[in-house]
Amino acid sequence: METMTATIERVTANNKVPANTRVPAVATTRNVETTRQRAARYVLAGLRIALGWTFLWAFLDKLFGLGHETAAKNAWINGGSPTKGFLTFGAAGPFQGFYQGIAGAAWADWLFMLGLLGIGVALLLGIGTRIAAVTGGLLLVMMWTAVLPPANNPFLDDHLIYAGLLAVLALVGAGNTLGLGRPWARLPIVRRLPWLK
Repeated sequence: METMTATIERVTANNKVPANTRVPAVATTRNVETTRQRAARYVLAGLRIALGWTFLWAFLDKLFGLGHETAAKNAWINGGSPTKGFLTFGAAGPFQGFYQGIAGAAWADWLFMLGLLGIGVALLLGIGTRIAAVTGGLLLVMMWTAVLPPANNPFLDDHLIYAGLLAVLALVGAGNTLGLGRPWARLPIVRRLPWLK
């Protein structure tokens, strides 16, 4: 690469650069986004939105009993428990006793539903993706441990893959594209507490 030079005459507070002195020109680098980088940003934003909808749909279905996985009679607003059915009858493996012990507990229902709602909304809006990644990853790993070993693989299933995807989304700031991540990051409380990004 050829060094660029410029002839300048400049007086500063500390020294005078004589006329006709050749000094290296300051190279300016612009952060130019390539087509591949732009495409990756949008793909990750789309995955963030899709994963957010996955969490939010689970919340809505369990809250209202929309009939996809939860019948209306078992809806939370109709007195059903979001955790009782699966943890009582679906839990298997080494943690079966633990999960059956908390099945249907009011605190477990509230934590589970607030987690689904908070993670879903955060991912859809692109705000708080770091918190959503940590809490969503924890929830997904717990769901993975509830059915060990998985049905189709000795140890790996979609819960672990989703947890890894959440980590990637938080690390690359996926909330900034097709989301409110940038304005969220400018809020005074988020500036003071960057873990809220």
